[in-house]
Amino acid sequence: MASLSISCSPDFSLYSKPYLSLQSPPHQTKVFSLRFHPPRFQGIHGGVMKKNRRGFGAVCYSAPLTPRNLQWVCTVSSAVLFLSRGTAVQKSFLVPFFALQAPTSIISWIKGEYGTWIAFLALLVRLFLFIPGELELPFVALLLVIVAPYQVLNLRGTQTGSIFSLLIAGYLAFQHFSRAGSLQKSFEQGSVVATLAIICITAASCLLLI
Repeated sequence: MASLSISCSPDFSLYSKPYLSLQSPPHQTKVFSLRFHPPRFQGIHGGVMKKNRRGFGAVCYSAPLTPRNLQWVCTVSSAVLFLSRGTAVQKSFLVPFFALQAPTSIISWIKGEYGTWIAFLALLVRLFLFIPGELELPFVALLLVIVAPYQVLNLRGTQTGSIFSLLIAGYLAFQHFSRAGSLQKSFEQGSVVATLAIICITAASCLLLI
């Protein structure tokens, strides 16, 4: 907006004339800076997404299939089959399978002082009292690990031991599915737990052999 100002010179006289000046005040320009910061995703431990150069990509993390984890899968599945009633397989084959595929920590615990005492007390109970049939095979597996010679236990973790375990698992799977009648009947409510345990020990035995 223009403003009108009247000014006089310092040496005032009658002959001096005031002059008019038309000035415009200096415009004050305000500069606004707008910065956009795009969201950044950084991968952290256990995260799901991370940023790469071209865009965003989903990253899935899964637990590694280590031999120790596969041994735990075999052990838990064997324990489920020991106690399961929804299968007609010969459960006595699970005893050597357990001795070959149980983790080293469990084998060391069984062959230690605590395992010996548990086997001793279980034997006393078996002599004078009645033990259900589902608990006899775990007791036999406990005794087998305690009295097994080191030549047999040395097969654990070797290719020979993995082949024996795969043969046992394959035979149990063949018995289970053939006696169930059909694949659909093996996944019925009464036998679905045993079917899943059979699948787990078979898949884990195959992965341990690779």
